[in-house]
Amino acid sequence: MLNTSNTYSELDWLSQQEALIASLQSQPLIVVLRPDIEDFNLSGSQNPLFTLIENLCCEGIKHIEIAWSSHPRWIPLMQALSSDFNDIALGAASVTNHMALESVAALQLGYAMTPTWNPSLQLYAKSLKQLLVPGVFSPTEIQEAKSFGCQLIKLFPASTLGIKYIHNLKEPIGSIPFIIAAGGLRVEDLNPWLKEGYGAIALGRELIQQKAVDPSLKKWLRIHQAKPL
Repeated sequence: MLNTSNTYSELDWLSQQEALIASLQSQPLIVVLRPDIEDFNLSGSQNPLFTLIENLCCEGIKHIEIAWSSHPRWIPLMQALSSDFNDIALGAASVTNHMALESVAALQLGYAMTPTWNPSLQLYAKSLKQLLVPGVFSPTEIQEAKSFGCQLIKLFPASTLGIKYIHNLKEPIGSIPFIIAAGGLRVEDLNPWLKEGYGAIALGRELIQQKAVDPSLKKWLRIHQAKPL
């Protein structure tokens, strides 16, 4: 949860990161959803996004990210989701600028993610007491994020880099942060990528089939029951 005290130290920032890592260790899966235009115009049970998230929660999903949007109803949508689904770890995806970051901080979301490595945006996030997980691609970006103090990072796009990427990094870089693999991955990638050493996997709407949760994800969730957060 967002630190709302008057002071915010490096220890506070580290604690936020450790809390998210612990949560992901209990269930190494994040579902990333991008609202459609109808999601901003409908409410409650009439909203397909609410119905989808309710179905995901019933299946035991613990981490859901909603992509940031400049749509004027994005904040009210997130407020409603936070109220209706307070048992999940709700975050924001695709945070790429100050306006998006300010919206996330105002909502007091536990975390947000950005697709790129942007040191100035990271500094601004810390000034807002908001945890922002950076997206990285190259060994240079990973090393810079590590030197900045990031305990967890998002590898994006993971499918382009390949499952062996983490193995190739370990010798030249040494210890690496907790890695969330994101971008182009599917349910069948969960076990192989986790076994290879990635900390968690992010999946998008491709896990939804005809407005229902992919049966293979349901099976995975039954086998890998999450520990209590």
